[in-house]
Amino acid sequence: MKTNKKNNSSLAFQKWIAVVGIILFVGKIVAWKLTNSDAVFSDAMESIVNVISAFLGLYSLYLASKPRDENHPYGHGKVEFVTSAIEGSLISIAGLMIIYEGTNSLISGKVLSKLDLGIWIIAATAIINYIIGYISIQKGKRENSIVLISSGKHLQSDTITTLGVVVSLVLVYFTKIVWIDSVVALFFGFYIIVIGYKIIRKSLSGIMDEADPEMLERLASFLNENRKPEWIDVHNMKIQQFGSRLHIDAHITLPWYFELRTAHDEMEEVIKLIAKNTDRKVEFNFHMDDCKPTSCAICQIENCPVRQHAFTKKIDWNGENISQPDKHTLDNQL
Repeated sequence: MKTNKKNNSSLAFQKWIAVVGIILFVGKIVAWKLTNSDAVFSDAMESIVNVISAFLGLYSLYLASKPRDENHPYGHGKVEFVTSAIEGSLISIAGLMIIYEGTNSLISGKVLSKLDLGIWIIAATAIINYIIGYISIQKGKRENSIVLISSGKHLQSDTITTLGVVVSLVLVYFTKIVWIDSVVALFFGFYIIVIGYKIIRKSLSGIMDEADPEMLERLASFLNENRKPEWIDVHNMKIQQFGSRLHIDAHITLPWYFELRTAHDEMEEVIKLIAKNTDRKVEFNFHMDDCKPTSCAICQIENCPVRQHAFTKKIDWNGENISQPDKHTLDNQL
C-alpha cells in the first residue's frame, strides 16, 4: 500500500510538470515573437521537449504503478528506464537544434526587437523551471523514481540554457552586439547534449541490469557489521531495479547439518537485515547452499562438530567478492 501511495504521488506531480511545461512553452513562444531572437526560439523548441518528456513520464509512471500480472511477473517498473532514455535522446536533439539555430544566426545575422520585455518573460520561465526541477529531483530521490529525477534534471538543464539566453539578451541589449546571442546559444547547446547523454547512459544501465557497485558495497558493509558465524558465505548477489522497487538474488552458505527450519530462519534473518537497511521495497530470491570441506578454512563456527579442516582466515565481504558466482574459498580469494 505504501508503494502505491508513492506511485500515485509521483503520478500527480508529473501531471503538474506537464501542465507547467505547456504554460512555459507558451510564454517562450510569446517572447520569441516579441524579440525575434534565435536563441529564444531555440529555448522555446527545447520547451517542446519538456512537454513531450512530461507526458512520456506521466505515461511511464502510470504503467509503473500497475500491479504485476501474468505477462509482467516483475511488474511494469522497467518502463521508467525506457521513457527516461527517450527523454535523454530528446534533450540531446534539442541541444543539436540550438547549435543549428545559433550557427545560422552567426552566418545570416538577425535583427532583434523588444529585448527588455523578452528578458523579463524568459527570466521568469527560468526561475519557475528551476523550482519545479528541484522539487522533482528531491521527490524522485525520496520515492526512488528515475522518471521524476530525470524530469527534474531536464528542467534544471533547461533553466541553465534559459539563463544563457537571458545573459545573451542582456548583453545584446546593452552592447548592441547581436552575435553574442548566437555564441551563448551554441555554448549551452553543447552543454545540454552532455546532460542528455548522462540521462541516456543511466537509463541504459538500468535496462541492461548493470551492476551497482555502490549499493553492493553498502549491502556488504552492513552484512559484515551484523555477521553471524553461521553465515559461512554470501555470494552471487545480483541487484535489479524495477521502477521504485529492487529485486535481489543471492546465495548463502550455511552448515550442512542444519535442519531445514533452522537454515530457513538464518536465511530470513539475512533477508530482514537487508530489507531494514534499504530505502525502498525489495523482493528477494535467496538460495541456500550447504557448506563443503573447502568451506572449513573460512568458517568461523567454534567447536563445529563436523569440521574437517582448521579455520584459517576470515574473508570480509565487499562489493566485488559478494557478487562473484562461486562460493568463497581461500583459493579463489588469494
